Amino acid sequence: MEAPPPPSTNKLQQQEFTLASVTDLTSSSSPSPSSAVATFSCVNEVSELRFQESESAHGFTFDLSSTQLFKLGPLQFICVSDCSDSVKETSFSRGVVIKFSDEKESKVFSDSFEEWTKDAARKGSSLPNGTVSDGNSKFDNKIEAASAKMYFHYYGQLLHQQNMLQDYVRTGTYHAAVMENRSDFSGRVVVDVGAGSGILSMFAALAGAKHVYAVEASEMADYARKLIAGNPLLAERITVIKGKIEDIELPEKADVLISEPMGTLLVNERMLETYVIARDRFLSPNGKMFPTVGRIHMAPFSDEFLFVEMANKALFWQQQNYYGVDLTPLYASAHQGYFSQPVVDAFDPRLLVAPPMFHVIDFTQMKEEQFYEIDVPLKFTASVCGRVHGLACWFDVLFDGSTVQRWFTTAPGAPTTHWYQIRCVLSQPIHVMAGQELTGRLHLVAHSTQSYTINLTLSAKMWGPGANQGGILQTSSCKFDLKEPYYRMSQPQVYPVAQETPAQPQDIQIQSDDLEEIELLQQNANAQL
Repeated sequence: MEAPPPPSTNKLQQQEFTLASVTDLTSSSSPSPSSAVATFSCVNEVSELRFQESESAHGFTFDLSSTQLFKLGPLQFICVSDCSDSVKETSFSRGVVIKFSDEKESKVFSDSFEEWTKDAARKGSSLPNGTVSDGNSKFDNKIEAASAKMYFHYYGQLLHQQNMLQDYVRTGTYHAAVMENRSDFSGRVVVDVGAGSGILSMFAALAGAKHVYAVEASEMADYARKLIAGNPLLAERITVIKGKIEDIELPEKADVLISEPMGTLLVNERMLETYVIARDRFLSPNGKMFPTVGRIHMAPFSDEFLFVEMANKALFWQQQNYYGVDLTPLYASAHQGYFSQPVVDAFDPRLLVAPPMFHVIDFTQMKEEQFYEIDVPLKFTASVCGRVHGLACWFDVLFDGSTVQRWFTTAPGAPTTHWYQIRCVLSQPIHVMAGQELTGRLHLVAHSTQSYTINLTLSAKMWGPGANQGGILQTSSCKFDLKEPYYRMSQPQVYPVAQETPAQPQDIQIQSDDLEEIELLQQNANAQL
């Protein structure tokens, strides 16, 4: 049996063609009377076509991933290289007219041009729109198509990019983190993961980056090209790639990854997974990540105003004669539905009833699969007496630069960001005394609509005499969908003193027959207002 042939490397060999003449379209000079040579070659993984006059050092080089060939006749062609400088307009930056003396040679050149340009598109040498790798997309396999479509549509709109750019805490902190650590960017290759408008890519270029690959999957990539082209001193060092990190290919490894992958509760939208995929695919050993580490902070809170507001939403379904219809069969479902929504707003830190704890996520070490399920044991010691209405959460991230370590926080009491804070409100509050221990669990499970299901349990342990024997006095649990929050974007309530309520013998159960208790809560809330 004959040995099988060696596998093909699919690498094209350098080819040369003799031309009768070559003329620069941007020049007013006549066609060169001397012959010229056209050479197809691959230099540093970039497929090129070079025209060189035989008796001159003058020549033209085209990147074949952005070059077109137009046939004028059996022996004559126009070769042009195009570049997009706006969303819808295209201009030609270089063009030459080439002429052959032999029709057969002309045909072979045309066929070779087609073969080389296909190879350039496959490799994505200049990456004008990103290069999609073969096989199924890892992103598409774990994210529902409808969710991804809505997600990329949202971030493809300028008004939403403007909202983020106008978050001056966010944008200013990123700018400071980059500029204070110029040594990490100067002369380095940078990949901007989920580049959006391209603002972080331009910060990296301002800090002296050798080259920045701005990767953006939404239509915002077209706007980013336009914005970057309007800053020509930076544009020559930035390549915008339209595609997903999971699918595109890059011609070189990155020294630095920069990204803004944070969502509410840090992990919402599941972009942190894309961030660590970019690390595994493109970051060189000992490369830098901006941001480097994230922390989710948690603390129990007491907020009668918020609790009453949430409970009152379901009172509509308490009506027994709504145009002759009894709505009460749906009250329990409506009540549960409202309390399954995490609340996104800014709140007064004096509402916290215990010092916070935090859970660390190290972006340099975390594996993609570890984001699928995040389990955080909870343990707090109450510092005041009162009713615990749920768990408040916020996050911060560290930019661990070589020169300056800078933290960015979304904590209550700090300057408000577009992330605000998030609170998971329990439908059954827990009574605590100062010094009493609270334990529980925050369990996050990722789902295919780019968010998480939150399972929260809080328990008050025994307090006072006999507490050393352990035991649980009260437990309250609730399930929340991080994908469907209640955006309560009001400014924090100003409380003259920390809220404290006397201990009560049992929880107030908001059920269909407890209208008197709800009215009492409302009266107390109005009295404090």
